[in-house]
Amino acid sequence: MSEKIRCTWCCGDPIYVDYHDNDWGRPIHDDKRLFEMLILEGAQAGLSWLTILKKRENYRKAFDGFDPAKVALYGDDKIQELLANAGIVRNKLKINAAITNAKIVLKIIENHGSFDSYIWSYVDYKPIENHIEKMEDYPTTTPISDKISKDLKKLGMNFVGSTIIYSFMQAAGMTNDHMTGCFVHKELHR
Repeated sequence: MSEKIRCTWCCGDPIYVDYHDNDWGRPIHDDKRLFEMLILEGAQAGLSWLTILKKRENYRKAFDGFDPAKVALYGDDKIQELLANAGIVRNKLKINAAITNAKIVLKIIENHGSFDSYIWSYVDYKPIENHIEKMEDYPTTTPISDKISKDLKKLGMNFVGSTIIYSFMQAAGMTNDHMTGCFVHKELHR
C-alpha cells in the first residue's frame, strides 16, 4: 500500500497530520464548530497553529464546548478562571474577544437563522476550489476574506483581521486549499 500524499505543511507532527486528514478544509456547517474555529483562529494570532492544536481539547472544556450562548454570558469570574487556565492561551484581549464575538454570533443567528448560513453566503454556499501546488501559492488574504473581516469588524468583532479570516475560511472548508497532489484535495474536489 502506498503512502498518502499530503500537503507539505502538515508533515512531521502526528497532531498536524491528524488535523490535516480529518478536519482542515472539510466543510463545516455546524454553528458551534464554526464558532470554535473562529475563536481558535483568533487565539492563534502571533502563535503557531500547532500550539493551538495541542490546547484544543482544553479550549473545548474551558469554553463550554464553544456554545456561543454560554460564552456570551461569561463575566469577570469566568474571565479570571480562564486567565488562570494554563491549558489555553491566557491572553485577556483574546478571551474578551471570544466573549464579544459570541454575543455577535448570537445576533447573527437571530438575524440570519444560523451563523452557518451567514458565513457561507460569502462563498455562495459552496467551497472555493483553489489549485495550490506549492507553499508559495497560498494566499494570506483574499478579497472575500477582506470583505468578511470588514463586515465582522463593523458588527463589533475582534481578532477577525483578513489573515485570521482567511485561515478560518481554510479551516472551515469554505475554500479547498489542500495542495492539488494531496489526497484530501482529491476527496473534496469530487
